[in-house]
Amino acid sequence: MRRTTVAGLSSFGRPAQVLFVNQAGINLGFYMLMPYLADHLANGVGLAVWLVGLVLGVRNFAQQGLFLIGGTLADRIGYKPMIMLGCALRVVGFGVFAVSTAVPALIAASALTGFAGALFNPAARAYLAHAEAGRRVEAFAAFNVFYQAGILIGPLIGLVLLRADFRAVCLVAAAVFAVLTLLQWRCLPTCAGPERAPDRPVLTDWREAFTNRPFLGFAAVMVASYALSFQVYLGLPLEVRRVTGSQSWTVALFAVTALAGVAGQVKMTAWCRRRFSDGQAMANGVALMGVAFVPLCLADVLSAGVAGHVSALLACALLLGTGTTMVFPFEMATIAALARGRLIGTYYGVHNLLAGVGILAGNLLTGTALDAARRLQMPYLPWLLLLAAGLLSAAALHRLDRRGRLAPEQAGASPRATVVVT
Repeated sequence: MRRTTVAGLSSFGRPAQVLFVNQAGINLGFYMLMPYLADHLANGVGLAVWLVGLVLGVRNFAQQGLFLIGGTLADRIGYKPMIMLGCALRVVGFGVFAVSTAVPALIAASALTGFAGALFNPAARAYLAHAEAGRRVEAFAAFNVFYQAGILIGPLIGLVLLRADFRAVCLVAAAVFAVLTLLQWRCLPTCAGPERAPDRPVLTDWREAFTNRPFLGFAAVMVASYALSFQVYLGLPLEVRRVTGSQSWTVALFAVTALAGVAGQVKMTAWCRRRFSDGQAMANGVALMGVAFVPLCLADVLSAGVAGHVSALLACALLLGTGTTMVFPFEMATIAALARGRLIGTYYGVHNLLAGVGILAGNLLTGTALDAARRLQMPYLPWLLLLAAGLLSAAALHRLDRRGRLAPEQAGASPRATVVVT
């Protein structure tokens, strides 16, 4: 992690610093285990492939489908309890993976692991948006550095622990989340938004978010960016397999995207702030994420060899990671602004729910395009479609920015959260 980034942490308050460390630990523990879970279930436990898909699918469904619930609970109960509860549930879920091979237990552990993410993700983002209301973009930029650092380091630690056995990976990952639970309890001040324990029904909060037209328009446009970034998990590994016949380069793809965030996030955010509005920065970042697939198109059109295709894959991963650094902090700050400082957890929950739908739709379309590309002998087809999706989304963001739909006039007068240092 860059020395300037670490030094800059002192400019943020204690809650933000704790949230940064917490997020690095969350991703470290998660990515220590999850990249190796499918192989363990298939080859270690001996489950059929469809059962492996079921166990992994339950986790994703529980997390994406329950983000709205987690965000609402964070608004009404408080951010700190939801972060602690989410971390504690990960302890239980990963512990079950360590001690049981029974299918019902594995499904329950997967569901707990997903629900945990639905609890602490919107709560942590809402807490940070409130705690650093005057510096949201910079705070989320620093947040993403720690986020990506966990992704970078976690799989490497997991790989080392696998030399013992998979149970060691599970137990160490569970221990990481146990430490994080204690860290939040001891070091994170209690914080509640202005919506804590309201008298109005929950459906009223949901109706407010789902009828906020500027927010929904923004969330709908941003769906494409999630479909693009998810190709690091879907399209690019499949292309690695097609080109090289193995998965040996897949780890390099994750490392490149994570390094882009760790090494470049803070400087990229400062550079964007000097040159662009928030909307322009996001539009340019999404456009870059679309352009990231141009090297793959060229490699296919020019019939590049294995080395050429691998270079194109690494270039695509680097551009996707760089585009994400341009988008993420401004996106998180824009959501809080469009919520006008109220119900921020709920708004993050809705945004993540819609992003999950976008990832699902993007995966289906990308998978269909990959199959069609093989039948038609047009390997560049999916990359052209992803390029078009990125450019269309960027154009829509530019339009929203020009019309002033991303910076509501009342965003600056947001209610204050109540922070109690304990």
